[in-house]
Amino acid sequence: MAVPAFSDIAKASNDILNRDFYHVSAASLDIKSKAPNGVTFNVKGKSSHEGKNAGSMEAKYADPLSGLTVTQGWSTANVLDTKVELNEKIAKGLKAEILGQFMPASQNVGAKLNLHFKQPNFHGRAFVDAANGPTANIDAVVGHEGFVVGAEAGYDVSKAAITRYAAAVGYSMPLYSAAVTASNNLSIFSFSYYHKVNSEVEAGAKATWDSKAGNTVGLEVAGKWRLDPTSFAKAKVNDRGIAALAYNILLRPGVKVGIGMSLDTQHLKEASHKVGASFEFEG
Repeated sequence: MAVPAFSDIAKASNDILNRDFYHVSAASLDIKSKAPNGVTFNVKGKSSHEGKNAGSMEAKYADPLSGLTVTQGWSTANVLDTKVELNEKIAKGLKAEILGQFMPASQNVGAKLNLHFKQPNFHGRAFVDAANGPTANIDAVVGHEGFVVGAEAGYDVSKAAITRYAAAVGYSMPLYSAAVTASNNLSIFSFSYYHKVNSEVEAGAKATWDSKAGNTVGLEVAGKWRLDPTSFAKAKVNDRGIAALAYNILLRPGVKVGIGMSLDTQHLKEASHKVGASFEFEG
């Protein structure tokens, strides 16, 4: 199995606990299309339960021969984002990304450089923010036969100081995985696992302890059930009694609809529950 990036060491459990729960937004819309010349377009919109609505549109062109990919986006916050990627051309296993950001209203400009380097038993990344600091975040993971060990560190050049660090270990097989992470300068510890019970049922859980906040351990448990080839349902609950339910169905090729809700089971009479819906179109 390929060695994951540091942020993906616990990806399987994080996905089942966090993805495809639609109550987070009141409504969301995702439209994807591809032009005959290979340019892909993506329009996204989101209506929040509180605050302003948000949206963005993006165009992306990839040239397989040169390894060059250019992405241009514009959001309702009036932010222009540009990304230029060059994959496998500078060195084998290396992908370089240059990200630019421009805010017309304030004339603020941002510039970042990201490097991703992959080898059979190694995955390293570097994220450099030239406009703020400058700062650099570097992480690396080594793996062997399903076992992975990784570390992350942040460095502020202007302060000449390490600003953050974290570590993680994990073990992954096709049907199950487990990970232990220590984040926030090794003060927040998490243990998570994922299990693919069979082709129709998946389960996962995560326990988290903040050593600076006391002796309480937070717990989340989630499950996913494949109802038929075109639909699935998900459910999760945490130690605070917040439960979430979700349902996703493929109405026809390229059209997906998801609905979800969250309930505060300890305060059922209060107006703290949330309902949301998601619409995806791809053509």
